[in-house]
Amino acid sequence: MTQDAHNAERTSSPSSTESDPSKQVSSEDLASTFLRETEVIEESVEDGKKIRRKGIYLLPNLFTTSALFSGFFAVVAGINGEFTSAAVAIFIAMVLDGLDGRVARMTNTQSEFGAEYDSLADMISFGMAPALVAFTWILQDIGKTGWVVAFLYVACAALRLARFNVQIGSVDKKWFIGLPSPSAAALVAASVWTFHSFDADAFGFKLLMLVVVAAAGVLMVSNIRYYSFKDFDFKKPVPFVVLLAVVLGFVMISVEPSAMLLLLFGAYVLSGPVLAVMRKAKPKS
Repeated sequence: MTQDAHNAERTSSPSSTESDPSKQVSSEDLASTFLRETEVIEESVEDGKKIRRKGIYLLPNLFTTSALFSGFFAVVAGINGEFTSAAVAIFIAMVLDGLDGRVARMTNTQSEFGAEYDSLADMISFGMAPALVAFTWILQDIGKTGWVVAFLYVACAALRLARFNVQIGSVDKKWFIGLPSPSAAALVAASVWTFHSFDADAFGFKLLMLVVVAAAGVLMVSNIRYYSFKDFDFKKPVPFVVLLAVVLGFVMISVEPSAMLLLLFGAYVLSGPVLAVMRKAKPKS
């Protein structure tokens, strides 16, 4: 048989899919069934009407996914002994976590799915990641006490996130009840970043990290109030000196990022107990 005959035979003979319509139908049914079974459906009440919504909003969940990736990267970097990269990844996750909610509100794309996804991502980025990074760097040298304290931090982060979810809408937005998990993670990450940069491996630093991780965990589940900055209006005009202070802050952080971030978040962590003591010491009128 000539080459032209072979070509003509291949051209004239239909493919197996084209010759069997049942296979096309079954493939389409499988795809449609998969899409239908995996679809996210939310029910909410808006203006007194029950609304059923299919699908998820992509934009805010992209920020949440990026924050989740940063938290996972921090865990991997910590296991590989790259503690500076791990600490930086936790701070990146913190920035992304602050953006997803704002993006959702700005674009009116809030959803229950997004809130739950954000909470689960926070558990990885601000619960598991800081504890594992601190443990793999220095807490494992203390033995059983080290991993117990690391687990204490993880458990407190989970409890803090669960309590925050059930208290949404029932507490004053001006205050957080307990230390926010991103701030607790920032304190631990900044401590690892700073002390690791200075090759601080003496026993005293091990005890210090033990106290830092334990204190951050306990403060997350405490009833101490922390200022949330949610009532700060960025649209209002401010004195020129405020912008100058922000510029100076960026300059100082850029000179020694790890130490300055440790001082910044250390001050915020201490602000809660200090203000609580001042409120109790203030005489009642």
